[in-house]
Amino acid sequence: MKVFPFQIPKPTNDALIYQEDHEFEFYNQLHQHEEIQLSCIVKGEGTLLVGDSLHSYQSGDVFAIGGNLPHVFLSASGSAEKSVMYSLFFTKESFGEHFFDLEELQSTKGFFRTIDNGFQALSKTKNLVNQFLSLQSKSRLQRFVSLLEIVEILSKSKKRNLSNQLFKKRFSTHEGQRMRDVMDYTFSNYQNEIRIDTISDIAHMTTNAFCKYFKKRTNKTYNQFLNELRIEKACQLLLIKDKLVSEIAFETGFPNLSNFNRKFKNIKSVTPSKFRNSN
Repeated sequence: MKVFPFQIPKPTNDALIYQEDHEFEFYNQLHQHEEIQLSCIVKGEGTLLVGDSLHSYQSGDVFAIGGNLPHVFLSASGSAEKSVMYSLFFTKESFGEHFFDLEELQSTKGFFRTIDNGFQALSKTKNLVNQFLSLQSKSRLQRFVSLLEIVEILSKSKKRNLSNQLFKKRFSTHEGQRMRDVMDYTFSNYQNEIRIDTISDIAHMTTNAFCKYFKKRTNKTYNQFLNELRIEKACQLLLIKDKLVSEIAFETGFPNLSNFNRKFKNIKSVTPSKFRNSN
């Protein structure tokens, strides 16, 4: 399995790859690979960046990420227990160029119509989680059968798109390294003030060139992306009942409570307090 723009060691070049991640932090660098990735969060919570969008994740969530979609799972920091994720990797051509065109597999078409942008399953999740949990004890042949069952279930489930933008081609090594550096710095420093000239220097670009570069590749400005990341992190902290909203605003990089409340409502369409109460 090839991963771009940098390499993640994978055990085999099999048509179907099964992988378990047991880590305090999942692989926390932006990457992409040609394989479709189906993942179940068995334990843990955090933030998922896919393409141009950010999402929170927690135990029991199931995601389908299309081939060449840049993504990164960022585990919530400070956890005393390891996060756990089970994943399957394959391409539409892994089992033959026209395998999924067979009449017997017509029920999987809904999956491939929606996979390019990636999606999260919003229904049939209990069945999907049970399918993933059973993979550990199965043979390779049984995992192949389970894959077909999972894809069929995902075809029929309600979905939420993960990315608003299509990524048909992989990043070049140079471009991938640049985006990775930008994201790594942002993920590590979102709690602090990040000036445009600082992040432009990280990308080795002038300020004007970086702003155009980032907007072209993510369909949003860098400050929009930074605020969305901060708000997703705030959503996770809001589930901790003993934290004051004002504390969360400060911990996620907002200069004051009024600015935090305004940005939160713009992005989530509710106030932080209403979000906390509804969750």
